[in-house]
Amino acid sequence: MNKNVMRHCLSLDLRDDPEVIAQYDHYHEAVWPEVLDALRASGILDMTIWRRDTRLVMLIETTPDFSFDQLVAGPDVHPRVTEWNALMASFQRPLPGATSAEWQPMKLAFNMQAQTKRA
Repeated sequence: MNKNVMRHCLSLDLRDDPEVIAQYDHYHEAVWPEVLDALRASGILDMTIWRRDTRLVMLIETTPDFSFDQLVAGPDVHPRVTEWNALMASFQRPLPGATSAEWQPMKLAFNMQAQTKRA
């Protein structure tokens, strides 16, 4: 992996409701341009979200100076981004053991490239 790119993995659950899941998938077929602009402006180079039933896993590639604090809504955030975040929050539920329905960082358990280099 390029040393100028950092990887992050997060997980979250959706509400266990087929209509909610369908809406979530539908919105992600065409994410609002203002949201995409805000993601890029925060230092996100690429993002993918995978879903199995209600479980979501997000993979993010960022610049080395990226901070999740940059994604928090503030006075300079476009109103459509705030609207998107509220809409997505309405679909989400906390992971088991989490105190809020927010994306939770996952711990790296295995990296093939790192282990191959040591061999």
